[in-house]
Amino acid sequence: MGNEQLPVEFFQKKLSEAKTHFERALDCKHTEFDDLYPYMVEHPQFFWYKRYVAWSELLTVVRLCEELSMEWKTQFTEPQVEYITKRVMSSRVLDCWYESKEHVG
Repeated sequence: MGNEQLPVEFFQKKLSEAKTHFERALDCKHTEFDDLYPYMVEHPQFFWYKRYVAWSELLTVVRLCEELSMEWKTQFTEPQVEYITKRVMSSRVLDCWYESKEHVG
């Protein structure tokens, strides 16, 4: 690969998709993870694992944005930015992610 200019819109879209994926996992809504592992729904740890996978995806996209010096914080509330910056998915993240925002559809 040379020094091609990476499209900011591409990363903004990926960031938005990762955020939506995490929020759908928080809300126990269907995600593509359910399609990959349909047998897991029967196991109690499934929703925790599903959230962990979505959180990891979100952190990966944020890290790429940071490494490419692209803005990512504008898609999140201040508390959400703080959670992401700390990188640890705690019970506080799970319980307080939405604080003043509506759930995804």
